[in-house]
Amino acid sequence: MPDSASEAHDLVVIGAGVAGLAGAAAAREYGLDVALVDAAEQVGGQYYRHPAPGLGATRPQALHHGWSVLTGLRRRLAEGQVTWLNGHQVWSVVREDGAGWAVHAVHGAEGPSPRPVLLRARAVLLATGAYERQLPFPGWTLPGVVGAGGAQAMLKSGLVLPGSRVVVAGSGPLLLAVASSLAAAGARVPAVVEAAGYLRYARHPLALAGSPQKLVEAARHGTALLRHRVRLHTRSAVTAVHGTDRVAGVTVSRLDGDWRPVPGTGRRVDCDALAVGHGLAPQIELATGLGCAIRWTPDGTRALVLDAEQRTSVPGIWAAGETGGVGGAQLARVEGELAGVSAAVRLRGGAEAAAVRRIRRLGRRRDRMRAFADTMAAAHAPGPGWTDWLSQDTEVCRCEEVTAGRVREAVADLGARDARTVKLLTRAGMGWCQGRVCGAAVACLAAEGADGADGAASGAVPPSPERRPLAVPVPLGLLAALPEPAESTGPPAPTGGTAPPESLASAGPTAPVDRPQP
Repeated sequence: MPDSASEAHDLVVIGAGVAGLAGAAAAREYGLDVALVDAAEQVGGQYYRHPAPGLGATRPQALHHGWSVLTGLRRRLAEGQVTWLNGHQVWSVVREDGAGWAVHAVHGAEGPSPRPVLLRARAVLLATGAYERQLPFPGWTLPGVVGAGGAQAMLKSGLVLPGSRVVVAGSGPLLLAVASSLAAAGARVPAVVEAAGYLRYARHPLALAGSPQKLVEAARHGTALLRHRVRLHTRSAVTAVHGTDRVAGVTVSRLDGDWRPVPGTGRRVDCDALAVGHGLAPQIELATGLGCAIRWTPDGTRALVLDAEQRTSVPGIWAAGETGGVGGAQLARVEGELAGVSAAVRLRGGAEAAAVRRIRRLGRRRDRMRAFADTMAAAHAPGPGWTDWLSQDTEVCRCEEVTAGRVREAVADLGARDARTVKLLTRAGMGWCQGRVCGAAVACLAAEGADGADGAASGAVPPSPERRPLAVPVPLGLLAALPEPAESTGPPAPTGGTAPPESLASAGPTAPVDRPQP
């Protein structure tokens, strides 16, 4: 590995998932000096997570669909000689001298001797992906309860199952993929419990027609569930987990249109593990730290406002993949390619006709896929009644052991009306995860006491994104060892959610914009 601490590049791509790989490969093909940075040791991100070499897996592709996409992207990176910096955890991006960007990272953060790394770049592409959204319920802290995406990660990277009899629950298309993967690997899956209803997709026939590959993918997963005799329960949720030292069963209840449990419908399903997740939330901490404009998504999370070329509202910063709204690997690949070509054209200072045509072609594909992604998000948006699952002693913040009762007390008796005030009064969100796990739940409970709270149409209000100087935990010793920063003009203030005027491709309609609070 080269000495990354002394390197300067045209473009630094943060995140080696599908979007980052595609963006790095495309930019390098147009002549840019590109560095690809990721905290993991292998490329592929969460979607193409695969076993460590030491496990001796002979056919890792058996756990994936579209493995050839990853092999193709890796070949393009090798041919283009993209600088690959694995094990580098980026914690901050700042403007340097008004002309470029300083990307701060830690190399070997989990090892005995972490060291600070500084990369300089003319532009940055954020492809940081997303993390799983969790909505708590009684018993969700028991051993044996794992995230739906976490269960899939255990299988892909560790070749292990969370249990022998696994209920898969929550909401979103990931559930079908997780259930079919677990069943194919030998687990018994007694039920897939989906809180939403798939008929909501039928309200958007044009979006469905524009993404036939998604219909094929859904049919493939459905066929796998039928083959393994997995029962699908829609408009239902796991509202309690049973067991003492480990999961022994779950209660599955029917939900009304607002996701409130219908009295008298709960029934027990025996299992020894529960894989649960309610969709994904874009990971945008680096972007909000830079002041990038953000927008509400149809499922109540926040994503970056991007123009027709995947540019954020801060000049010199591009983004692709789940940062602009969760949409899956195929969309992430298209957006990564689009961002990489756009960055190359902009940095080289000329718009070749072939590159402009490619940008427009990729933009049209992106728009079709993004329309389906918005349809998907709206179909699985949490209803406002889900908080009725919570008993007063249900832990909402696991790190700080804050219960739903304490949060509701802060709202009802102490006047809290937002997640930040609840955090100050109860410590909810002050633990190691910094609110990534509990933030959505705390914000929803806070919104119960706020008249006319501004938020997603579903009523499920996400946490306010906070501008933080550190996107991830960093040892104080590394901060003390950093050189004095160069004089900085600071990032330019965003001027609204509209795209920059000189876009090479026609931009879509302007999305509602929110500003991260300092």
